[in-house]
Amino acid sequence: MRIALYPGSFDPITLGHLNIIRRSSRIFDKLYVCVMVNSSKQPMFTLEERSEMIRRTVSRLDNVIVETSDEMLVKHAKQIGAGVIIKGLRAVSDFDWEFQMALANKIIEPEIETLFMTSSSKYTYLSSTVVKEMAKYGADLGDFVPREIIADILAKMNDK
Repeated sequence: MRIALYPGSFDPITLGHLNIIRRSSRIFDKLYVCVMVNSSKQPMFTLEERSEMIRRTVSRLDNVIVETSDEMLVKHAKQIGAGVIIKGLRAVSDFDWEFQMALANKIIEPEIETLFMTSSSKYTYLSSTVVKEMAKYGADLGDFVPREIIADILAKMNDK
């Protein structure tokens, strides 16, 4: 069985993330989408909120499992039996950091591969940071995030 892990902070999940998830789910028998803790970011949503939003968004994809983890990425990948870590790339600037991490991960867990998947061109500009900025100013989020979670984002912004 081909198992892959797609990690991220997903704060919140965007249409770009969803594009990578859909494409990866067609390649692998099982795809874990893992909401990870990123110590360099201050998330807007809790791990549980992000996981729940992703579950609603991917509910029609039978081979996608949503989970959370605060452990080292490659150690978690090994624990769940994933042979591949999926990393989405929007621009060349993403590649530098992800390449360094892939090399380090390969030293720690040599049997786990990293697959770089380029973003579809219509999502190259899109990030969770852009979504939060647009939401702050009341922009229509329909072109940025799955419709299932727009109300969650707007409610969180109203709470702030």
